Amino acid sequence: MSELRNLACPLPNDALSECVLLAHGEGGAAMRRLITERIVPRLNPGGSTLEDATVLPPIVGLPVLTTDAFVVSPLFFPGGDIGSLCVFGTVNDLAVRGAEPLWLTLSLILEEGLPFAILDRILDSIATAARRCGVSVVAGDTKVVPRGAADGVFVTTTGLGRLVEPAPSGPLTIQEGDLLLVSGPIGRHGLAVLSAREQLGFDPPPESDCASLLDVVRALRGTGVRPRALRDATRGGVTAVLHEWSRDCGRTLVVDETQIPLTADVRGACELLGLDPLHIANEGTLLAAVAPTDAEPALAAMQSTCGCERAAIIGSVRSRGVVPVVVRRGMSREQPLLEPSGAPLPRIC
Repeated sequence: MSELRNLACPLPNDALSECVLLAHGEGGAAMRRLITERIVPRLNPGGSTLEDATVLPPIVGLPVLTTDAFVVSPLFFPGGDIGSLCVFGTVNDLAVRGAEPLWLTLSLILEEGLPFAILDRILDSIATAARRCGVSVVAGDTKVVPRGAADGVFVTTTGLGRLVEPAPSGPLTIQEGDLLLVSGPIGRHGLAVLSAREQLGFDPPPESDCASLLDVVRALRGTGVRPRALRDATRGGVTAVLHEWSRDCGRTLVVDETQIPLTADVRGACELLGLDPLHIANEGTLLAAVAPTDAEPALAAMQSTCGCERAAIIGSVRSRGVVPVVVRRGMSREQPLLEPSGAPLPRIC
């Protein structure tokens, strides 16, 4: 946030055109101008305002609801920013549950002194990502907090969609013999944020996989395959998802490190920093558990999707042993894959 901290807020007589003031959150003329001149034209073109609540048309199918908060630091990183991240993250939570996203609500917590140039860039990114996903921002709220009470911008979203069959049956249904698939190279988002935050100087810098998972989920649905489970591997990475699934299904999940796709920059950075890519967050990569007979069509559907050409089968499910999750590393014996402890890389989403 050095770009924010180094910029002094102008005097009140010209501040309305330069940066956010506490007055922009007080419900008066300044707030009305902020909403009508900056937020609505970007997020709801042609609309009169974004209401606190909106009346939605009826939908065909079961409604699916999710909510999320985004506090990523820095606000901008290679491959994305907090704007695209809040849309894709919300849409992906709906997609892996088997839903087609329809609407979003958006809550902005703005820090006093935030330059409007930064806010406009974030709002434009939200609008672009929403159009790409075919969703509408239909309601929202804006608050302003004093300097130091936030880190530029915090965002909270709610997403509403409709369930489309065949939807995943859920991790409770994972069976012995099922296979585990990943939709692409892992670890890209966490390393992109870490590199940008700590200014590690990698050349080229790692780039986040921040993107919508709608296309790959639709491709899976188009095969008629009903996955046992789908999950976007965000905080805690692949490891966290595997442990959650093992707990839910009561079986041991085994992954083969040699089959897990990695980009060269992620592999090199992890070796240099002593990190395990299985623990690192993703924002556009999913895990799937499928029946053995569904593995090949599911893999083909993934690999036919733009950006998922390196999708792979990375493991399988066996009866419950002593260890919930096991990794086979190279030529060595199998070893436990432990969950990350603490927060080795906080604020990645």
